[in-house]
Amino acid sequence: MKDISFLEKNGVNIQKSLELFGDAQTYNDTIGEFLVGIHTKINQLIKFMEEQDFSNFELTVHSLKTDANNFGFTSLAAMAEEHELKSKSSDLYYITTHINDLINETNRAIVLIQEYMSGDSVEEVVEEKEEKPASEDVYTTKTILVVDDSNIIRNFVKRIFADSYNVGTAQDGEEAIRIIEANKDNDFIETILLDLNMPKVDGFAVLEYMRQNDLLGKMPVSIISGDSSKETIDRAFTYNIIDMLSKPFNEQNIKTVVEKTLIYSGKE
Repeated sequence: MKDISFLEKNGVNIQKSLELFGDAQTYNDTIGEFLVGIHTKINQLIKFMEEQDFSNFELTVHSLKTDANNFGFTSLAAMAEEHELKSKSSDLYYITTHINDLINETNRAIVLIQEYMSGDSVEEVVEEKEEKPASEDVYTTKTILVVDDSNIIRNFVKRIFADSYNVGTAQDGEEAIRIIEANKDNDFIETILLDLNMPKVDGFAVLEYMRQNDLLGKMPVSIISGDSSKETIDRAFTYNIIDMLSKPFNEQNIKTVVEKTLIYSGKE
């Protein structure tokens, strides 16, 4: 691993990233996940563009933007944000004429990270995805459930609470509902940190499932989302949620919102 100043000299906003990660060691421990994630996401975006699947294109490019911002790749994040805006209006012309710019900037980031990691290959840092047996969905100790399609965010929260809580994770709303259903008759889910913009089943579907099954009081929810529009905030607070934290956030933000959620729910 090269010195982190190598990235800074190549235009990466390290100072901004360390506001999230806290120190260079945590940044270094996590950047491999970012490398794999952007490589996967750019291939998905090409597929969604060819299929004119604007909904999934928007979700994926939003995730790319968030991850790029978290790791200080601001040029990539800015390009991804522009594609996100254009996908909202189904602007296929813009997307198809500018996708190569996004691909080239993503490839530049990939090469830069690989050089920084100096020998760690993509294959070595790929996070294995396995379907968990149903029995593993049932918790037996106090748990914070993090529902977010970004493995970077899921693992970041895991690190924060490693010494005090079991941290369960779900990568989309479908998996979250399965876990919530499996634990509805016990009291081990202390709080849920829920993203709203996710593929397959989004966060609002999770909130609706919980409202219909009278679980929002039993498993208090706070929102962690990159969408801070008034419309989204207003819609989120039609459910009995505790708080809403906008991305990007840092370690102290997460600790504060979890503490607030536990206090308001009477679990602290």
